[in-house]
Amino acid sequence: MASVNVKHNIVSALCKHLYLDPKSFSSELDKDLKSLCMSILKSSKDAAALVNDNELIKWIGFVEKFLVKSEAPFKALTELNEELITKSVVLGNGLKPSAADVIVFSVIHSNVISLSSSDRAKLPHLLRWMDYIQNKEEFAKLFETVSIEKTQFIPQALKTVKKVEDSNAKKTVPEKKDSSSSEKVDLKEKKPADSTKKSEEVSQAAVDKKKLPEKEVDKKEEELSVSLLKIQIGLIHKAWKHPSADSLLVEEIDIGEAKCRQVVSGLAKYCIPDQLTNRRVVLITNVKPGKLRDVMSEGLVCFPHRLCTVNILIPLFSGTTDGQHCVCHVA
Repeated sequence: MASVNVKHNIVSALCKHLYLDPKSFSSELDKDLKSLCMSILKSSKDAAALVNDNELIKWIGFVEKFLVKSEAPFKALTELNEELITKSVVLGNGLKPSAADVIVFSVIHSNVISLSSSDRAKLPHLLRWMDYIQNKEEFAKLFETVSIEKTQFIPQALKTVKKVEDSNAKKTVPEKKDSSSSEKVDLKEKKPADSTKKSEEVSQAAVDKKKLPEKEVDKKEEELSVSLLKIQIGLIHKAWKHPSADSLLVEEIDIGEAKCRQVVSGLAKYCIPDQLTNRRVVLITNVKPGKLRDVMSEGLVCFPHRLCTVNILIPLFSGTTDGQHCVCHVA
């Protein structure tokens, strides 16, 4: 049977999720858990859809069984961990938390907080989900924060470039040996006059080869000119942790368009989501939208590498307007 504390947690969290006043349900804490949840759901603007959602009712049944078997909760948590292997939320196929997520989080929170480090290591998907819900729903004032250990993310691209460079280096060495050996044979077989002429031709060919890469580099620099980038000032309205990558954050950024842009950035190791809210950043807006770890990104947030701290954001962009274009001067 659900304790008064558990019921109070459900009322506070579910009312926050549905934009309801929790005081309206303070007199209903003596009801059983299912009746209490249904009473709150009936008071929401989407009451008809929520009350008749069989999947939502199934998850309410899950937490009722969880509380009945409270003496051995780890087995139920393990089953939930397996359920979340391929999911970001317990109900629905997207990234938006549902009422079911809020109810399940409220009930199991105290059990997860009390787990030992060894038990937590066995539930990585459950902890990822707990961390996502507590940040997405902004539960910091309602629940003790569930802390998780984050592993450092190493981009795959760095490994690939290194292999390519090594293979190129290996190919270059034999070629030099072959060319030098062939030159020695030619010098022995031909007369002194011919050898002088041959050496001049070889030196001239070497000069020509050195010039070719320089021309190619110049063409590439012209094609990749920084003037092609559309750089604008944007205001971060909201930020949250990426559901599938500890090193990434997701931000909603206003650049003066009709709709805010959703951008995935690698700022997680420099700041937390709350520090980015209502801050201005430089944003490259003419990049092709694409998914980063299954989350759509519509821009590229620019940060100075050596000054990557939230404290510099407002001084840098004070007096600017959302969507203002920036000009990059290259010395």
